[in-house]
Amino acid sequence: MAHLVDQMAYVGRTPWHGLGNELAARQPLDVWMDQAGLAWNIKETPVRFINSDKGRLGEILSFDDQKVLYRSDTLAPLSVVSQRYQVVQPRDILEFYRDLTEKSGFELETAGSLKGGRKIWALARTGQTGLLKGNDRTNAYVLLATACDGTMATTAQFTSVRVVCNNTLAVALNGQAQSVKVSHRSVFDAESVKRQLGISVSAWEDFMYQLKALSERKVKQSEAKKFMRTLFQPRPDQVEQKTNERAIGKVLSLFDGEGRGSHLASSRSTAYGLLNAVTEFVDHERRARSTDYRLDSAWFGQGATLKQQALSEALALVA
Repeated sequence: MAHLVDQMAYVGRTPWHGLGNELAARQPLDVWMDQAGLAWNIKETPVRFINSDKGRLGEILSFDDQKVLYRSDTLAPLSVVSQRYQVVQPRDILEFYRDLTEKSGFELETAGSLKGGRKIWALARTGQTGLLKGNDRTNAYVLLATACDGTMATTAQFTSVRVVCNNTLAVALNGQAQSVKVSHRSVFDAESVKRQLGISVSAWEDFMYQLKALSERKVKQSEAKKFMRTLFQPRPDQVEQKTNERAIGKVLSLFDGEGRGSHLASSRSTAYGLLNAVTEFVDHERRARSTDYRLDSAWFGQGATLKQQALSEALALVA
């Protein structure tokens, strides 16, 4: 089966998705561009078609309202978009981190592309970290991603990674993800995005305070089952009963001791354990066509949505 991931690179231990070329720490951006498979540009050209009524070879005409985006290296088409569409180049994604890595102590940990270059991302560790009981450490990251196929705006967001299991979770406060989205109808301004994102200690501390509260909230087995059914129970008009029952069973088993880090004091029989059972299921266990499809879902798709729903439901237990 063809992979969604074109190429990617990482530093440190192998990422949870197990994909990429390993790099030494503190590499220049040009090395990242090359090893992450991002050393190309998005080019554009008018949409053209052939009017076959005009003679044997036809007449080549253009459709001025739209344009084709394609890769400069392979010439592979990426998408058809409107003329108002503002392109964000692969280099723009990495350049976003230049001053953060050179002056603010950030460190790039992974970068790459999905779907033939239609989605591009880079993930950098901020240097902020939090510790829960049982030596359960979570690190803070900033993820910047864009797409040129109409599936997402250019998005910068805080993301947390739990060290013991590599589970990922977008940082959210008061039910809102800590992110900034830039429509492709607007020019991407990296400095403006950084100001809006507010890469601050306080946002991270507030998020860790929430996780601490979850780690101190003990839950009964009946509450755990109710929590899972709230997340996975299909609507009456859906026909996914058996699939969801399997998912509920798997997540409960992760919660009950099979999950990475489920034995730690922070997770054992706690609301935080419920949340981590869901994030581990999405990142590592949920059925997917391939590892790269799982990555796409966990960061940008249904998996990411499910994890945010799990966070909201868990926080409701401590409200």
